[in-house]
Amino acid sequence: MAESAACPAFQLGRPRYDQSCFFGRLRHFLDVIDPRTLFVSESRLNECIRLLDDFKHGTLPPGVSDGQLWEAQKIKQAIIHPDTGEKIFMPFRMSGYVPFGTPIVVGLLLPNQTLGSTVFWQWLNQSHNACVNFSNRNATKPTPTSKFLQGYLGAVTSAVSIAVGLNVMIQKAHRFSPATRLMVQRLIPFPAVAFANICNVALMRHTELDEGIDVLDANGNVVGSSRIAAKHALIETALTRVVLPMPILVFPPIIMAFLEKLPLLQNHKKLVLPMHSMVCLVAFGLALPLAISLFPQMSQIEVSQLEPEIAKATNDKVVTYNKGL
Repeated sequence: MAESAACPAFQLGRPRYDQSCFFGRLRHFLDVIDPRTLFVSESRLNECIRLLDDFKHGTLPPGVSDGQLWEAQKIKQAIIHPDTGEKIFMPFRMSGYVPFGTPIVVGLLLPNQTLGSTVFWQWLNQSHNACVNFSNRNATKPTPTSKFLQGYLGAVTSAVSIAVGLNVMIQKAHRFSPATRLMVQRLIPFPAVAFANICNVALMRHTELDEGIDVLDANGNVVGSSRIAAKHALIETALTRVVLPMPILVFPPIIMAFLEKLPLLQNHKKLVLPMHSMVCLVAFGLALPLAISLFPQMSQIEVSQLEPEIAKATNDKVVTYNKGL
């Protein structure tokens, strides 16, 4: 009984944890962003895919436990895109977001940045975000390369413009003390990144608003394409991308302002950057699962809220759509 409670009966394509509550989604996304899946070999991935296929076709070998099936599904979902069935490039997987994104966060929060370094780090951050957005998008409809470039250029332009503009304003604000000016400069990346993230998601996934995204019935069958569901998906993703950088880009500057006054860092300046990197890594690692757990990846919406043609195509009262990450 204890083992059954700890490991529920396996359901193919279904989350292991209850997605109707925040804690369940948190546990689910902790699996999604588990960096250990970055080191899964090709043979191990193929083994997991075969195991899931055997379960689907009722040819599962004897002795395979529910725990093994859940682990196989976790590995497949971390590496394979749910819509395209193709492998996601390692740096752009959600499991690679913290390891590959932390150096960029450290760069964004470096004190006393020049105009060139501000532009470089904002460009690099939005380039990484654009690739993550594209790699984890809802791919039930094809996205033209022009839309990707439009979203990318819009995000980079907005991020750089806001960051540079705020930096110039702070430098001209003579009423601030040097310490206050430094603290405000360290906090500038957040509004720049938050606004750029909204632009990134909106511009890059604008095609979904025009063409709609697939909605599925209780059996996983495509009912039709819905622009209303696409709007919900983009709003939920944009809100997540605003919440995500808040603890990452706000808390580390405040924490570092305190730590840099400690005798240890005052006497050993070479420890400042490693300490800064560690604080950013911890903040990023905590913020990512909390932010993406705000909404389930496979979200549900009532058919009555969708287009009339969707309601005519199914008897279900609720349908599901892939929000994307």
